[in-house]
Amino acid sequence: QVQLVESGGGLVQAGGSLRLSCAASGSSGSIFRLSTMGWYRQAPGSQREMVAAITGGSSTNYADSVKGRFTISRDNAKNTVSLQMNSLKPEDTAVYYCKQEFLRNAWWGQGTQVTVSS
Repeated sequence: QVQLVESGGGLVQAGGSLRLSCAASGSSGSIFRLSTMGWYRQAPGSQREMVAAITGGSSTNYADSVKGRFTISRDNAKNTVSLQMNSLKPEDTAVYYCKQEFLRNAWWGQGTQVTVSS
């Protein structure tokens, strides 16, 4: 069974930076390489939304609200995906979740809290 473990969340002042990491285990390296990996977030009272995604071919997609500030990357040798978050804003405050998608399967991590103070 695939397990995703996020790390790197915390409290940061507006304008600061954080780097989130997600470590995937339980599947073969070839499945990870072919998977689309994504970061999603959910603020209190809001629906979960896609923040950034990266395909197996390393094509990326970003929510308009984070373009130019966030960068998603993956390391297929380590089965990890990261999200570099710069110029953070209070509205970026949310629980951030890692997601792995392969064919018709999807797996989620448990989430990591990011809080940006003004």
